[in-house]
Amino acid sequence: MSEAQTHRCLNCGGYLTFEPNDQKFHCPYCLSIFTEAEIQTFANSQTQTASETQSNEGDPKKQIKLYQCNSCGAQVYTDATTAATFCYYCHNPVVLVERLSGEFAPQKLIPFQLDKERANALFAQWIKHQHYVDKNFYSKEQVEKLSGVYFPFWYMESESVGKLSATGKKLRIWRVGDLEYTETKIFAVIRVGLLHFTDLLKSALTKNLNQKMFSNVEPFDFSALVDFKTPYLAGFMAEKRDIEYQEMADEVKSEITQYSKSLITSEASREYTSLHQDKFTLEDDTTPKYLLLPLWVLTYHHNDKLYYFAINGQTGKISGVLPTNHAKLLLHAVVICLIILVIGLFVGYLI
Repeated sequence: MSEAQTHRCLNCGGYLTFEPNDQKFHCPYCLSIFTEAEIQTFANSQTQTASETQSNEGDPKKQIKLYQCNSCGAQVYTDATTAATFCYYCHNPVVLVERLSGEFAPQKLIPFQLDKERANALFAQWIKHQHYVDKNFYSKEQVEKLSGVYFPFWYMESESVGKLSATGKKLRIWRVGDLEYTETKIFAVIRVGLLHFTDLLKSALTKNLNQKMFSNVEPFDFSALVDFKTPYLAGFMAEKRDIEYQEMADEVKSEITQYSKSLITSEASREYTSLHQDKFTLEDDTTPKYLLLPLWVLTYHHNDKLYYFAINGQTGKISGVLPTNHAKLLLHAVVICLIILVIGLFVGYLI
């Protein structure tokens, strides 16, 4: 048994959704508008319980979950990482609280700044410049599937102390008459650097598509981070992390070490003709935070391959991998070749 939560209107009891345009919570029934503070004041009265059963045993990353909608009673399946979703029947937004509480509670999130209307407009503008895309990718039915999703990330800040031990060489060459002189000086070089890293970001979700999609819509403005509260998820979908920080800690340490070594070595080498590194050590104190970040996402299956279109829900930056209509591309190529051939024949005839 686990808990699901729907944020209800304080006036009529209808469900509330988060509106990116004014950063407030709207009721589509009585058109009431509430601030986050007002929602939190009545949070206890907004919490409802729903049943959830586990249908797959074994690896939790492969489990399917079942919850019961509080509004219509329908049973809806979700995968193990879904944390906020909609009832497919009554479209009631539901937050699966168990997946966003305790150790799985995000510390911060960036609220959506772009609403669906703006996201659709950006998609329409972008697709105009894509001439050989399968028409089903931008059909009306497909565009309606554009979804606002909060994705899980690990955000790191690091205070590091790097120490470089190296051998530096300075060469001085000069001529006196016909004679050339070379002076070589060798130095023991030690450099210590204090480095502060911010905005280090890693996906906390193993789904294959996400890694490439995320990197292509960065960066985010982390000055907009707010404390996590479930009302921000109302009206959107959300994923729960399935990668723990410990699983990527060595990779993060390696990246910080390599970058620190590059910075300190680059600074030290300015004083010498050549620099041979003997040893580099790094002591770092990395602090991870669990975040949810907003993306508008559209996916499309074509010829057993998954394509995607994504918009940064904060900045509007766009990324996409498109299904090509090869028949249309071939037809245009043939037409162009025929036009060139006709022009060539006509010019040859005149000559």
